[in-house]
Amino acid sequence: MKNEGRFAHMKKYLITGLLIWIPVVITLWVLELIVTTMDQTLTLIPEDFQPRYHIPGLGLLLTMVVVYLTGLSASNFLGRRVMQVWEGVLRRIPVVNSIYGGVKQVSDTLFTPGGQAFRKALLVQYPRTGSWTIAFMTGQPGGDVATHLSGDYVSIYVPTTPNPTSGFFLMMPRADVVELDMSVDDALKYVVSMGVVPPRKNGRKPAATPAAK
Repeated sequence: MKNEGRFAHMKKYLITGLLIWIPVVITLWVLELIVTTMDQTLTLIPEDFQPRYHIPGLGLLLTMVVVYLTGLSASNFLGRRVMQVWEGVLRRIPVVNSIYGGVKQVSDTLFTPGGQAFRKALLVQYPRTGSWTIAFMTGQPGGDVATHLSGDYVSIYVPTTPNPTSGFFLMMPRADVVELDMSVDDALKYVVSMGVVPPRKNGRKPAATPAAK
């Protein structure tokens, strides 16, 4: 009995330790991956101008500076004119036009301050009636697709778990979706955790569920 009690205590403390260290290690690993990837941008600099010693994070800093300067330049008349000419050249190249045009539309939708993509968390019945899941509103059907849909429809994205970067694009009647009083961040955490991390209610964390006796 004493040995069983010791093993139970050891198991308890090991699980507690893992719950503390796993998020820390994964966070550090992701940050290290980002910094290492960004450091590869230093290889684009002529060899004579590259630093003699490896400085972690220098590539990330360089990338941020280049992105900032690009945005600053594109904010004036001359910069906008250059960007228009550059985009015009890309859109005249057959294969590049398809890739660039699609990526451009998606990035403009996602990152433009006035965009509505992923602004609302939804509750929908998927993949069958009676089975509910989290989804995100991405807009409304347009073009020829809208002419074949009778009624008020919305475009939604149903993410997979625990990897929300893959999922399913659906067009559903607005009456069949439930808009949640939940931030997109909380909804994503709920999806990634596979329902383990409950969403906050009214900006507060939900009360802990009492343990069964």
